[in-house]
Amino acid sequence: MVPFIGRREELDKLNQLTKKKMASFVVVTGRRRIGKSRLVEEFAKDKTFFSFSGLVPTQGTTLQSQLDDFARQFAEQTGVSGLKFQDWGAAFTFLAQQVQSKQVVILLDEISWMGSRDPDFLGKLKTAWDLQFKKNPKLILIVCGSVSSWIEKNIVSSTGFLGRISLKITLNELSLTESCRLLRAVGMRASIQEQFMILSITGGVPWYIELFNPSLTTSENIKKLCFDPDGILVDEFNHIFYDLFARRSDLFRKIALSLVTGSKEYSEISESIGYQSSGSLSDYLNDLMMAGFLEQDASWNLVTKKASKLRKYRLRDNYLRFYLKYIQGDIDRIKKGQYKKSSLSSFPGIDSIFGFQFENLVLNNRELIQQKLSLRSDEITYDNPFFQRKTTTQKGCQIDYMIQNKYGTLFVCEIKFSRNKIGIDVVRDVQEKIKNLKHPKGFSLNPVLIHVNGVQDDVFDSGYFSEIVDFSDLLTEAR
Repeated sequence: MVPFIGRREELDKLNQLTKKKMASFVVVTGRRRIGKSRLVEEFAKDKTFFSFSGLVPTQGTTLQSQLDDFARQFAEQTGVSGLKFQDWGAAFTFLAQQVQSKQVVILLDEISWMGSRDPDFLGKLKTAWDLQFKKNPKLILIVCGSVSSWIEKNIVSSTGFLGRISLKITLNELSLTESCRLLRAVGMRASIQEQFMILSITGGVPWYIELFNPSLTTSENIKKLCFDPDGILVDEFNHIFYDLFARRSDLFRKIALSLVTGSKEYSEISESIGYQSSGSLSDYLNDLMMAGFLEQDASWNLVTKKASKLRKYRLRDNYLRFYLKYIQGDIDRIKKGQYKKSSLSSFPGIDSIFGFQFENLVLNNRELIQQKLSLRSDEITYDNPFFQRKTTTQKGCQIDYMIQNKYGTLFVCEIKFSRNKIGIDVVRDVQEKIKNLKHPKGFSLNPVLIHVNGVQDDVFDSGYFSEIVDFSDLLTEAR
């Protein structure tokens, strides 16, 4: 089994609960494959642990089949067979009786699936918690699932569970450092360029990284996973959208596809998918954000340091971006096996797609950029991609990533990928952006260049950039 990597902060929070003298109700959310169950297993590895997972709801899934599978899972973990539950109230009562006065961790995984055929499921869980589970001061009950929007609406924001939740954890991708450690743990001895290629596709999603086979080269792995008719990451997109969004999956796909070409405002998404701008579209966007696939980047007022109404949605998940930008368009040829005998380097546009992913890798690891700029978190008042609308009195402007500190300094970051070393044109590009950026008098502007494949000497010689950050160095340091 691959060693557990990272999640120190989350484990610390969970371990703090063991010092309490009362039962704890914990909610864990995060995108599919992010490692929610693995986190709980790591936390509970030296404790009495019962783990249950709901069945994927299909046309043939019934309430009784969910209950029967719950009984089967209990039998596998305890040896107690022959159980038959008629409803979830009876199942929870039986479970609570088995763990009375024991120090125990109980995981109800994929809870939205577990209760999918019983409209009173959550009410029965709440009653079981109030009357039985919480009477055991040594008990920790953890619920989790990939349908984060369902958990948010029905548990976290529900009045029925108000005051009952002890801890909520939202799992994000592993950091760049942790991702590189995981690559080493699975046995991959990849060069800096190969690590960049892997993370461009997987991001910091542990399960995707663990798919890489150390007996194959990085290129062979990518071909096998993404361009083979039976490649795991060829079909993963469909599994994600069916499992999480079921009958609504077509609209979610359209929203995701509309963002492949770049970030968009709400009205632009509405127009591009032909969906009337309404509250329901906001719900769909929020569901995708809670699922970990979208990010809403808010611009801000440089004087008040408060978020502005100008916001854009961005695909933050690198696998999703890679699939929609590259795999989906060639899915017919992939399924026919037309890429099997070709080398990865010969695939049309493959280099440009890795460049497309670069900005996301940087934004998802912005803390490392801040460290390179010697910025402490308490000095930063706002950081994000920055947008400025064109009006009659000002030009439009878009900054890849900008940091404002409390001393009136703006770090204007240009995130640039090129197959070759970046030339002097980048100086003129950033100069134009800064010229158009409307900022208060007295502010100091520090242009920063973030790259991955090197820059030409004349860029260094110009002395224009206050800092030139080589992303390859970050990968080297992560090793």
